[in-house]
Amino acid sequence: MNAQNIMRLLAVTAAGGLLLTGCASTTPYLDSRFGDAVKAARAQQTVNPDASLNTDPVAGVDAKAAKSAMDQYRKSFETPPSTFNIMNIGGSMGSGQ
Repeated sequence: MNAQNIMRLLAVTAAGGLLLTGCASTTPYLDSRFGDAVKAARAQQTVNPDASLNTDPVAGVDAKAAKSAMDQYRKSFETPPSTFNIMNIGGSMGSGQ
């Protein structure tokens, strides 16, 4: 092996070593706490954590009222809501124009 091949082998070995160090975890503290913020937010937003254990049916809304509410909710997405143009951008102002 000549000196040029030895230098090339050393360069490849050094580059490989640098690439492998990129795979090493340098944040063991952060990794150990990964997901804690999501778990805390979920716990804070849960009103009753034992709600799934309650087998009593929901009372207070009959089937006819629930169906009507759902139909109105679905219908609200069929046409976009009307808008009000304060600055009169893209339209004319006045009567009949």
